[in-house]
Order: sequence, then C-alpha cells, then structure tokens
Amino acid sequence: MITGLSHVSIVVPSLEAAAKRLKEIFGLEVGAAKVNEEQGVRLAYVELANARIELMEPSRPDSPVSKFLEKNPAGGIHHFCLGVDDVSATAASFAKQGARVLGEGREQRNVHGERIAFVHPRDFLGALVELEEKSKG
Repeated sequence: MITGLSHVSIVVPSLEAAAKRLKEIFGLEVGAAKVNEEQGVRLAYVELANARIELMEPSRPDSPVSKFLEKNPAGGIHHFCLGVDDVSATAASFAKQGARVLGEGREQRNVHGERIAFVHPRDFLGALVELEEKSKG
C-alpha cells in the first residue's frame, strides 16, 4: 500500500554546484553525499517537513543517470518516489494490474539500505516511479 510521497529526484551534472545554488537562492541545505555503487550514482538530500529532494549525479559513465544527462545536459527531474509499506507486495499488486515493474524481480536497495523497485513510466502517466519501503524500527 502507498503510504505517501518520499522524494522527488533531480539529476544534476554536479552535486556541489547544485547544493550551492539551492543554498544561495532558496536557502535549502543539502546533506552529505553518499554513493550507491549498484546504481552508479552519488546522492544528496534536502530534507523537507513532508518529503525530500534527492539530487543525483553519475558516479560512473555507464549508469542510467549518465545516460539521462546525455539527453538532458543541464539535468532535470528523473523520478518521484512513493513510500510503501511492503515493496514486494505493492510491486506484485501493480504487476497484477498490468503495470511493468522494472528490474526483472531482483531485489534492489537504495543508499539507506531500504528495499526499492521502479514502475515503468509508460504505466504511470509518463513518469518513472520509485517505490521505497522504509526500514521498520
């Protein structure tokens, strides 16, 4: 079951430049960068009261984020993320209704170790959707 909006993810060519711009213009603080080796990205977050803004920069040339930047050199919104209580059950429910869940059923985890899955953009009004299961406890 969907529990809420987790974050909106923006691909940027440089985390440092993006953090500086968000601070100078909008007064937003960007947290420390982390690396997700599996997905080939460096990430940093702006924590808001009701959700986060996730900034992503490629950490290697073959990552999907690198390919996104090839098509969108200035960056842009990559996906939004919905919090769910159980990634496997939610993904299975969506698949049963005809939505394509990406990743061929293999378990994926985000930089925080939480289980995630992605729904194909063609099945959610043209937007790539990440499902994220918050760790319990």
